[in-house]
Amino acid sequence: MKLAVMSCIHGNQPALDAVLTDIDRQQPDKIFCVGDLVGYGPYPNEVVERIRSLDIPTCAGCWDEDIVEGLNACECSYPSLLAEKRGQLAHQWTNREVTSETREFLADLPQSLREGNLCFVHGSPHSAHEYLLPEIDAFLALERVLATGADILFCGHTHVPYVRTLDRAQLQISVTSPSMEGEQSLNFTTHLKRIVNVGSVGEPRHGRPNATYVLYDTDTERVTLREVPYDHQKTCAAIIEKGLPPIFAWRLARGLEFAERADDPTHVCER
Repeated sequence: MKLAVMSCIHGNQPALDAVLTDIDRQQPDKIFCVGDLVGYGPYPNEVVERIRSLDIPTCAGCWDEDIVEGLNACECSYPSLLAEKRGQLAHQWTNREVTSETREFLADLPQSLREGNLCFVHGSPHSAHEYLLPEIDAFLALERVLATGADILFCGHTHVPYVRTLDRAQLQISVTSPSMEGEQSLNFTTHLKRIVNVGSVGEPRHGRPNATYVLYDTDTERVTLREVPYDHQKTCAAIIEKGLPPIFAWRLARGLEFAERADDPTHVCER
């Protein structure tokens, strides 16, 4: 079976449309989404309606939780106080913009999804807000996969795609207690585990504006990263026209996260 997995659409309808068109060409058997349908982008209701109309299994992202539960629900870190302020402005804008139907849909999203030996989460099995970065400690990475009972963990949240393979990982657990004589140890070796980060459809941060998603073949276990160009300037223009922080358009056009430039839309996009 061939699966398509995407994440972090962030209210970017043109990017979602382009990815869905590319997915249709690849003819997967099933599509999964690991959350963050809203936030940052100018089309939150349109994105949610598209996902809902296609009945795509979706788990809750941190922004999805944030809109439902309130701003304090989001524990995501920001690179600066200025970036945090912009994030708060984006939350306020999105909170005003979403319809009651959109909010209800987001509230009903599960924390995780399963398909055979595969698990799908937004950030990690422990929290939609936890970043599983490619360089995290191998023990921690393995624990996160083992916590799901699956062999492959699909996630997003970082907006940067990667595949982390944990091959024949070895664990040793030692326990000491006053009630024990000496130390008790448990050693075991797991077969191959993987973390697959599918990147971001609507706000990529891998240095290019192209949307990303992943194809996975359950028979060959092959992971294929798809990078899809689209008219990102259309989204940039909508960000500015709808009153979101113009810097969001600047970083979207460059595929960057750390965009500490003046809030001046003249350098964002050409029209």
